[in-house]
Amino acid sequence: MKKELICISCPQGCHLTAEQDNTGAWLVSGNKCPRGKVYAEQEMTAPRRTVTAVIATGSAKQPFLAVRTDNTYPKEAIPALLNKLYTMKAELPVKRGDVIWENVEGSGVNVIASESLDA
Repeated sequence: MKKELICISCPQGCHLTAEQDNTGAWLVSGNKCPRGKVYAEQEMTAPRRTVTAVIATGSAKQPFLAVRTDNTYPKEAIPALLNKLYTMKAELPVKRGDVIWENVEGSGVNVIASESLDA
């Protein structure tokens, strides 16, 4: 199996080619830094993404709080994560970096505030 990818690990956006050899090892070419190989291998075996969203605050002045995951999250589980986030309500005040949801579904990934909002 051979796949063309564009690396999103750094701003260079390298055009990668990833294919599996007969031993099961991944052969990656086109990367200009070591992160490209790691990205391609992960993308081919267990893709992950940083998730960004907004959640309600209940404040008329600032009705939404921008949030994000503090690490990458399994791609196949993102729809369920977003569905849960869209039902949540943040209590103000919130400081940028505050943990909104700790250890999402036992993943070790936290959802944190991307901005500070006053009450």
